[in-house]
Amino acid sequence: MKEFYTNINKKVYYITMLVLIAIMIMGLFIGNPRMGEHGAGFILHVVLIVILSVCLLLYPRYVTRVFRMIIMIVASVYFYTLFFLYPDTGSTFIFLCFIPIISILFFDAKLFYFSLVLNSVSIMFTFSYIVLVSQGYYFIKQDLIGNVINFIGSQVIIYFVFYLSYGRLKKQLLYYEQIKQTERLKISGQLAAAVAHEIRNPLTVVKGFLELYEKDTSVSDDIKRHYSLMIGELNSAEYVISQLLSVAKPNKDQEMETVNVKNVLQSVTDLLHSYGLLHDNNIDLNVTEECFIAANTIEFKQLLINIIKNAMEASEIGDSVKITADMKNDFVEIKVIDYGHGMSEAEVGSLGTPFYSLKSKGTGLGMMICYNIAEKYKGTIDVQSSKGKGTTVTIRFPSKNNTIWSKGNSYIKK
Repeated sequence: MKEFYTNINKKVYYITMLVLIAIMIMGLFIGNPRMGEHGAGFILHVVLIVILSVCLLLYPRYVTRVFRMIIMIVASVYFYTLFFLYPDTGSTFIFLCFIPIISILFFDAKLFYFSLVLNSVSIMFTFSYIVLVSQGYYFIKQDLIGNVINFIGSQVIIYFVFYLSYGRLKKQLLYYEQIKQTERLKISGQLAAAVAHEIRNPLTVVKGFLELYEKDTSVSDDIKRHYSLMIGELNSAEYVISQLLSVAKPNKDQEMETVNVKNVLQSVTDLLHSYGLLHDNNIDLNVTEECFIAANTIEFKQLLINIIKNAMEASEIGDSVKITADMKNDFVEIKVIDYGHGMSEAEVGSLGTPFYSLKSKGTGLGMMICYNIAEKYKGTIDVQSSKGKGTTVTIRFPSKNNTIWSKGNSYIKK
């Protein structure tokens, strides 16, 4: 959710946090019965305010799950400390009920469930302490069952709010990704049309004359070698143009067939084995069961070759590329894992953009074609990567065993 922290959002965030810190400080000095004592309880209150304030102010610089979890733990300790330090202030019990709300602001599902469980366990020990040990907290003891029910009801409400807000957020992110993909296709289509019209015809003419001169018996072999070199470069240029055209106008009438994923993966890894030997890269293939999808074998191979080749090129000398395939919830899931350089979040987000490539001689079209092939057969490609730790590309296609395909490339589950 780094998009959340734009310059404007940071300004709003810091203003909100400063107001919150000011309120905590006011609660420390205004009407505090422990302020005059300067005992351990008051000092603990001060220390927790300082720690929580520092964590909240540093968060935009360290947007990580670990740091979010630290904030949640410190906030929980702070509110429970208030509850035990000031037993005559009944409103502190309300804060205990709504501690998990803090995690909702981070849009982190795992953190929310962690805070929900942590708060439930903490309140169980708190009620046990009040009933068995404490002499105070009469506002809870007088209606213990009612307070327990109120707490459970508050957690249910919080969960319902989280469920709705997080679900809507996921839909918005999906919609945003679809818009980005549509824009990419639009740009590539415009580029393809322009390049094909302006360049392909002249290239064909030049290539034709070079092939004619190459067959001329009066031309020496040295000059013919030059012709062959130029024809090879023209073929490379035509290949790039063909890639653009396939992106802009994919062949939707391509014949589909039942593809044995294990056989195709074995064929592709055998093909790329010699390529890996150049850099001492091995391919570790592990297919747990027979998997079948409905697709065009040639296009499916093209997708796998592009992604596996990228993984090998990103790997260090001597590293292995791990490939697995198995069934997950009626989908065939293929994972290509490398332990190479890795990519930043921004670089992962730019994959599939025309002419964006991390390779010095790359065109950026290979990954875009992969995305198009996956979309054509109702599949998905998910890339998880971090700098210095490698990349995991997860490819998912509907299983042929659980899918009925129509001519329009749509599918219905049995």
